[in-house]
Amino acid sequence: MSGLDLQRTLRSAGNAIPIIFITGHGNIPMTVRAMKGGAVEFLPKPVHDQKLLDAVDQALRSNQYSQRHTKELDVLRSRCAALTARERQVLAGILDGKRNKQVAAELGVSEITVKIHRRHVMSKMSAASLAGLVLMVARMSAAGLQPWIPSSESRRNENGEGIDETRERPIGEG
Repeated sequence: MSGLDLQRTLRSAGNAIPIIFITGHGNIPMTVRAMKGGAVEFLPKPVHDQKLLDAVDQALRSNQYSQRHTKELDVLRSRCAALTARERQVLAGILDGKRNKQVAAELGVSEITVKIHRRHVMSKMSAASLAGLVLMVARMSAAGLQPWIPSSESRRNENGEGIDETRERPIGEG
């Protein structure tokens, strides 16, 4: 198995360990493939001690950052998972820049109900401010995660009526 094969196998298994390639037979296409595959460094033999130490230091720092980032995303993902369907709808409205009154009209609930859900969202997400909440969502979005977006199917029934998921009946029905 070549180093590139090992790198591909590790990546496909979800292992993001930093890799430093050291080779005596490297060429430009091989270097490009390794770097595109996430290699930290591609060093030709003979390797100078300081270059190798610098590459290892860079790999360790990169790995520490990656682990911190992954843990942070896991925490944010679990916080989002704790939100109810209605809280996700309210969050989506907040992220769209809508006022509580607009979100309430869209969801067919009172403005006070939206304020309560908004407070629950802030609490469950451990956000001290709206700016902090938006920052959390931006971090998740940058990582390709959007678990706060309610599905359109969950908001409409077969007749196209809005659904109050907290009561599982069309909005407007008492």
